[in-house]
Amino acid sequence: MAPRSRSAPETVVVSVGGSVLLTGDHDVEYVRRLATLLRACGQDGPLAVTTGGGRTAREYIGLGRELGFTEVELDEVGIDVTRLHARVLAGAIGPPTPDRVPTSVREAVHELHRASPVILGGTEPGHTTDGVAALLAVRLRAARLVNATDVDGVYDRDPRADPRARRRATLSWKEFRTLVHASTSGEAGQNFVFDRLGADLLARAQIPLLIVRGRDLRNLEAAIRGRPFDGSRIGSE
Repeated sequence: MAPRSRSAPETVVVSVGGSVLLTGDHDVEYVRRLATLLRACGQDGPLAVTTGGGRTAREYIGLGRELGFTEVELDEVGIDVTRLHARVLAGAIGPPTPDRVPTSVREAVHELHRASPVILGGTEPGHTTDGVAALLAVRLRAARLVNATDVDGVYDRDPRADPRARRRATLSWKEFRTLVHASTSGEAGQNFVFDRLGADLLARAQIPLLIVRGRDLRNLEAAIRGRPFDGSRIGSE
């Protein structure tokens, strides 16, 4: 009897917020530990990771806005910062991660057929790195997208302004899209839990979105590997 074939490993996409990568608090130690985690997870199955621009991108975008840059030009400034962050993370991971950061979803998909993990930043104006991660997840038919951010999930109101705010462990795509569309305008440099384009893409493809605190690496690993985690899940697996 022929041996039973093993199921193909799951493909996972991770969006790491720039506010998680650079906080001014033990950043070198964190990036090293994150690189070790992503290297290990990338060996178990295809893993694509996007990096955001965070505070650094917002500062440059603010400067550009004062200088009269257009929204497209401001997006391009932010993209440059995200690619710098991707280059740093890719360098920390080392081979087999490509040291040249892909500049498009198509290029990232191509690279992922040869190496894992693949790290990239932004791609084009109008798309945040969350949106890029969602595009990747759809193209790769990913099992899930993990959003590693500076909050521990989705709340029914701003927890920084209202102590009665309650974290939602699960949300439907309809509920989540309503929250996202109500809180974002699409202009360069906005800071929000997830991109509206990305939410729409994932909802249409029915790919679950997991939102976790990115500096909690044990919890982040659980989310990447499809284990029980502490955070919010949008959609179902």
